[in-house]
Amino acid sequence: MEQENMDPEELFTEMKSSRAGLSEQEAQERLASFGKNELTEKKKTTALKVFAGQFVNLIVWVLAAAAVISLAIGETIDFGVIMFTIAVVIILGFVQEYRAEKAMEALKSIVQSETTVLRDKRLRKILTIDVVPGDILVLETGDKVPADAFVYEAVALKIDESSLTGESVPVGKTENETIFAGTQIVHGKCKALVTSTGMNTKIGQIAKLIQTKDEDTPLQVKITKLSLTLAFLAVLASAITFAIGIYIGAPFADMLLISLALAVAAVPEGLPLTLTITLAYGMKKMAGHNAIIRKMLAVETLGSTTIICTDKTGTLTRNEMTVEKLFVSETEIDVTGSGYIPKGDFLKRGNIVDVNKDGTTLNLLRGITLCNNSAIEKKGDKWEVVGDPTEIALTVAAAKVDLWKDELDKDYEMTEEIVFTSERKIMTTIHKTGTGFISFTKGAPEFVLPQCNIIEKNGERVPLTENDREIILAKNLDFASSAYRVLAVTCKEESEVTDTGDFEKDMIFLGLVAMIDPPRDEAKEAVEMCRKAGIKVIMITGDNQETAKAIGRNIGLFDGKNDCGVYEDEKLRRIVEDCAVTGDELEELNDEEFDILVENINVYARTMPEQKLRIVNALQKKGHIVAMTGDGVNDAPALKKADIGIAMGIKGTDVAKESSVMILQDDNFASIVEAVRGGRTIYNNIEKFITYLISRNFMLIILIMAGISLLGFDLIPLLALQILFINMFNEIMPAVSLGLDPATPGIMSMPPRDPNDNFLKKRNLFLVITLAFVMGIASYLVFEISDPVADTTMARTLTFATVVSMILFIPLSFRSLDKSVFSIGIFNNKLMIAGVTATFFATMSVMYIPKLNDAFGLIALSPSEWIMPIVVAFVTFLFAEGLKLATAASKK
Repeated sequence: MEQENMDPEELFTEMKSSRAGLSEQEAQERLASFGKNELTEKKKTTALKVFAGQFVNLIVWVLAAAAVISLAIGETIDFGVIMFTIAVVIILGFVQEYRAEKAMEALKSIVQSETTVLRDKRLRKILTIDVVPGDILVLETGDKVPADAFVYEAVALKIDESSLTGESVPVGKTENETIFAGTQIVHGKCKALVTSTGMNTKIGQIAKLIQTKDEDTPLQVKITKLSLTLAFLAVLASAITFAIGIYIGAPFADMLLISLALAVAAVPEGLPLTLTITLAYGMKKMAGHNAIIRKMLAVETLGSTTIICTDKTGTLTRNEMTVEKLFVSETEIDVTGSGYIPKGDFLKRGNIVDVNKDGTTLNLLRGITLCNNSAIEKKGDKWEVVGDPTEIALTVAAAKVDLWKDELDKDYEMTEEIVFTSERKIMTTIHKTGTGFISFTKGAPEFVLPQCNIIEKNGERVPLTENDREIILAKNLDFASSAYRVLAVTCKEESEVTDTGDFEKDMIFLGLVAMIDPPRDEAKEAVEMCRKAGIKVIMITGDNQETAKAIGRNIGLFDGKNDCGVYEDEKLRRIVEDCAVTGDELEELNDEEFDILVENINVYARTMPEQKLRIVNALQKKGHIVAMTGDGVNDAPALKKADIGIAMGIKGTDVAKESSVMILQDDNFASIVEAVRGGRTIYNNIEKFITYLISRNFMLIILIMAGISLLGFDLIPLLALQILFINMFNEIMPAVSLGLDPATPGIMSMPPRDPNDNFLKKRNLFLVITLAFVMGIASYLVFEISDPVADTTMARTLTFATVVSMILFIPLSFRSLDKSVFSIGIFNNKLMIAGVTATFFATMSVMYIPKLNDAFGLIALSPSEWIMPIVVAFVTFLFAEGLKLATAASKK
């Protein structure tokens, strides 16, 4: 059983007394005491649990009751067919859901399985889950930190803590600082004493917050409500009929049979199966667009999304920092090309710069390459990069003029590195040359410039004047206001190294480098598509305010013209005046004030991941259906709370993925929009096949009730077995083809669906009841005209043929509940044409195969006897088309 971890002071005392590491015996004792170094997950969904879940379905239970009744009255064939139907529904539902669960397990990112520790005075590689408090970690560049630990030796250590903080810039760490489980070393090395493991780490504490019971999705609620309604109707119709029959003296066994027929008629046996297939197909199709859906029933929620809250870096942007401008010798130079491909030109006033003749530009580019720990390498047709995105951008920029880092490193051997820290905001490297030593420094201009007293212009070095400083700072401000990240670059030459700190004093200013993470090419189009679809896009980033605003304008989030509303309150006006709210400004707002602003804010900058949860809560309070992206551990509570939590597949942590409904494999905002399109399509298709199935089932109820009411209990238009066959085998293929129908044209130009809408909203219910009544009465008239008194079997066969013929036409009408099928195309759902045709001919087997037709109480019809059923079916189809157009016109 896991215990609380040891007191950090006790561990620190232990570390000071011995740096030999734990003995193997001590490690095993602590492993037994503290438990494995792993996050405790909620109970996984087992195959047995998925299988058992198939029985939590009212439709299955109604069918089971019908099977029991059949067996009780001696109808063994009916019993066998019903049990076969139940088995098909359960088995196919199990297969689809279990495959979805297994697919998710395969998507989990592979974590580092081994960690280097010091034990018994020796370096050993052990399983990461066996790390215990008191272990001494020995970590290098590329290693993932396996547990929370206290650093006591560090060399140029930089940690990528984006999984926890969301901040993409690596953090410098020194001795006496803490490193956290789940973060990664991107530079340097260290030794650290483990203080916390498993659920007691920072990542574990956050994991505890998200291990709550999942709430039912809107689709689950609606399907449950619909199933309850249908089950109630089935039981009610059966009970009323049975009571009336017994009251007037009908035989008990006959009344059970009639009641069974009504129960079977009221239940759409194909609903669970069709729903499962529709959702599974939709999930597969979304996966083809890089959106992996973890929870099948949550797919539909995407269709009602009203707000998408998205990260900036890597989602709206390419996550490939690119140098776009230099400022050298008081001249602004444009750099063409983008991303991590070293192709492009240096342009000055429209002309290409010859850096071989421009000594200062050449010196600056050499400096940003040497004061750098990144690497680029071409493998085949692709460029592979390693390192911090900012440093990669610098290396790529220099490579565009044939200055390659690996070659420069040979000529300028690095002897010292003074690491960048969040306090210093400067990095310096010292290199040995043929005549002595040269240093290159890069960092924030406001920190670098005060340490300079010389400036190089056009290859000449002259004193740095106050006028020079003003020009440089003005250009820095100009770059920053255009969303660029700006670095100042300097150098210094010495004959020998006495004190490395001297290299960061009295430096020679070379110039400014401006870079940006460019927006994805498809981001602007995707944002515009959201706008047309009535979906608001909100950018939430940890980046600075100016960068966030510039990217927001570039992709069309706002244009700065009162996009954030007009307010009388001075405080609210101040906070939203630039249409971007920072994390600090968000903290200024109380909940009431934030509720006033929240629907009008498009950009949040300098935010902490924990603030995402507050944003989600505020938007949901306003009635919005919120999709939220995230990749870090601290994003997990917000992902869990959002209606659609979207984890990044490339840079996302396991905890973020476990908390999400959807995983974005390419971290691309456009893929989210495509998933919303898919969600809308799925909901529309579910609405289509549900209205189709229920109209067919209501039709059968009306048919049987009409027969019983007008002709008595001896003349039932269809037998229970015939009804069951129609429900299961004549409705499944048309329903499935409706579930897999292509997207309705213009679906992303429609406003988001009201999440409170039911499948059988007023208009749909009117269509269902009216069409069911017309089909039911038409089928009854066929039964009546066929003289059931003289030949009941023939009358039932013609009625059966009429109901079966309706599958040739009626499913086409349900391909759109608002428009005529002729306007959207009859033949563009090939699955429907093939399925309906195959189902029709398969149905003929129970009518024309000897003994089989006897079992179903049918006889073989001649070609001429098919005319009436087909004509009646076609007329009802025309009526359905007219009814849709009439209700659509009245709706307008």
